[in-house]
Amino acid sequence: MKLGVLTGGGDCPGLNAAIRAIVRASIKFGDIDVVGIKNGWKGLVDADAIPLDRDAVGGLLTKGGTVLGSTPSSVFKKEVSLGDLISGYNKLELNALIIIGGDSTLNLASKMSEEGLNVIGIPKTIDNDLEGTDRTIGFNTALTVAVEAIDRVHTTAESHHRVMIVEVMGRNAGWIAIMSGIAGGADIILIPEKPFNMDEVCKIIAKRHTIRDFTIMVVAEGAYEEGGKASYNDEEDAFGYNTLGGVANWLKKEIKNRMGYDTRSIILGHTQRGGTPTVSDRILATRFGVKAVELVKQSSYGSMVALKGDEIVEIPLKDAVKNRRVDDYWYEIANIFFG
Repeated sequence: MKLGVLTGGGDCPGLNAAIRAIVRASIKFGDIDVVGIKNGWKGLVDADAIPLDRDAVGGLLTKGGTVLGSTPSSVFKKEVSLGDLISGYNKLELNALIIIGGDSTLNLASKMSEEGLNVIGIPKTIDNDLEGTDRTIGFNTALTVAVEAIDRVHTTAESHHRVMIVEVMGRNAGWIAIMSGIAGGADIILIPEKPFNMDEVCKIIAKRHTIRDFTIMVVAEGAYEEGGKASYNDEEDAFGYNTLGGVANWLKKEIKNRMGYDTRSIILGHTQRGGTPTVSDRILATRFGVKAVELVKQSSYGSMVALKGDEIVEIPLKDAVKNRRVDDYWYEIANIFFG
């Protein structure tokens, strides 16, 4: 059997750990030769792949990013037909393909499955916003980076009596913001799921400053004011999305103008994507990779591996591509500590 592995969409810590697990599990189970598709969807269109053996994946467990390279699925949906992807699959003479990606990547994987290709999905996204799984590869590492940043700004905020705004990733879902804000002791957390009222934000800050003379805010990049919309730039990123323009900077000006407090903003950006994966992400990626190979052996195609509680399960790919947003439970927990 010839098994392909493809990483699509944005990079994140843990991708290489998943690739390593797929190769090692394939060796252990036997009768599976693994090839890595270079540069994501572009490599599949070009039928560009490299053999992956034990030596090729040595040392990958702790390495961030993806050694296979990646391209965004949204760009190739515009420029390349589904038929081109199927053609590349056939040119490589694949018997099955494991696709590691987020919502856009796995949506395309689901369409390939509907066309009869033998596809298995593995969920990765630092935003943790894929339906059907409790956690995605990369989320824990991004969360850890965010919490470390929040911990660090506490000291300068307290020393200089400042309002410090930490902007984290989260275009449509505020999982990084809500979790890092709770863990980092944030006084206000703003997420896309709960449009904020600027007057209420100022009231919380004012109340906070009667108790302590500094405030820590954590805001998801996609958060926006009631009746408004997220702060976008005119330019598109590599994924075909308009780039977000920095809600933290807007908040900084509003708070300073309305309240007069010394206010600073920190935008973590792509630092959340980079570096060595945490222990949690290494283990999750390993378990996902092994389970994906098990599904290949069972010919259980059209599935995605998922974490449910402490169990690794399979769910239909078509059910996994919906957006998973922060529910009221988490916001109510966070709200107890506002102010």
